[in-house]
Amino acid sequence: MALWGEIGRRARDVVGPVLGFCAVGYFVYHSIEGDRGLMAYVRLSGEIAQAQAQLDELAAERGAMERRVSLLRSDRLDPDMLEERARRVLNFARTDEIVIVDPPPGAR
Repeated sequence: MALWGEIGRRARDVVGPVLGFCAVGYFVYHSIEGDRGLMAYVRLSGEIAQAQAQLDELAAERGAMERRVSLLRSDRLDPDMLEERARRVLNFARTDEIVIVDPPPGAR
């Protein structure tokens, strides 16, 4: 019976540190792999960088479109831009021009 008593005393001495180690391991694991851990932070940082690059690209495209539209405003009308848009919309060409027709994108 003395053996079981000794095992019980040593088990009580070991249970605290083992539970502490398990708690620390739990928190370390979730600080790295959890929903708000380091791996999620790295993934979200990459997604933010991609979204920022896409935003910059779209802002540049919008700026180019705004510049082209500003050339068609009535207060400062650019004749070349007006002619280009009229030709494209009305599908007109002059008699001395050569017209090259591209097939639609899906027809190739």
